[in-house]
Amino acid sequence: MKVERTAVTGDPLTERQITRGSSQDIEDFIYLISHDVRSSVRALLELPQWIVEDLEQEGFEIKGPVKNSIELLNRHTGRLDRMLVDLLAFSRIGRMQKIGRVNLTEALAEVLEGFELPNGFVIKQQFDHGYLQVGERDILTLLNALIGNAVKHHDREEGTITVTSQKAGDVTTLTVADDGPGIGDEYAERVFGAMTTLKPRDEVEGSGMGLANVRKIARLYGGDATVGLSPYGKGTQVKVSFKKEANLA
Repeated sequence: MKVERTAVTGDPLTERQITRGSSQDIEDFIYLISHDVRSSVRALLELPQWIVEDLEQEGFEIKGPVKNSIELLNRHTGRLDRMLVDLLAFSRIGRMQKIGRVNLTEALAEVLEGFELPNGFVIKQQFDHGYLQVGERDILTLLNALIGNAVKHHDREEGTITVTSQKAGDVTTLTVADDGPGIGDEYAERVFGAMTTLKPRDEVEGSGMGLANVRKIARLYGGDATVGLSPYGKGTQVKVSFKKEANLA
């Protein structure tokens, strides 16, 4: 992805200093805890596999309740690791990156290159306004969350996800719509809450931070994020607006 870099945001953690008396305290704390704790969680992800390998080398067959317990441990530790990754992403929004003129087509291509899109899904795009003045990592975080949610919460093994952008006056709106089951009006605001999932995590894996990150990015760049009905018959549509100060014509 090509970015014309025009400004650099500061990294308040370069010297690991935390400024007291502001909301930055909380985000710095989230960053430090998530970063340090994740190293231990990564070890917990590997240790059960090492134990299984050692036992099998000694001639023990891992089965029954022991096998089930190890699988449960792996599932919950993996879930914790994903939560820490998303918390790190939340704390890094708007900083520790370059702010520049981002090509939306290239940004979407970069996200899809690293995304394991199921074979039955199709991504359509139409960018009537193809550039944003935005953090190069922020736009990747936003697109990854929106595409990931559209796939993860779909009710079929195939579907279409449509990504568009339009400019009206001083506002550019990036929209991601799918043809999945949709979200009820009663949940339209709740889904943007941190660590919020509408289904139990045993049914749909996820930290519940995706849309919280999306809204934080939108508001950072002078806009907002909303959820509504997809214009494609059924499904969900997420609109993310950016105000004039975040745009380049």
